[in-house]
Amino acid sequence: MSQPTIDIYTKFGCGYCMRAKRLLSDKGAEFNEHDVTLGGEKKQEMLERAPEARTVPQIFIGDTYVGGSDDLAALEREGKLDALLQG
Repeated sequence: MSQPTIDIYTKFGCGYCMRAKRLLSDKGAEFNEHDVTLGGEKKQEMLERAPEARTVPQIFIGDTYVGGSDDLAALEREGKLDALLQG
């Protein structure tokens, strides 16, 4: 079974973004990073996928909207992240 597609929307210099990317990398997960620092098409895409999102990072694993860095860390603490990453 292949890993689901992971999309993470970030901004330059965002500590929470770096923390989320580090956790995913430590898990061996490959992800698509979308920089929304200057707004534009990718920021609009992020807002369409998660209309309530006003901060970064915003993380999607497959069809699952994870939320931000704290939400990703909570999944890890609860032992649920590995299963989500495996699909």
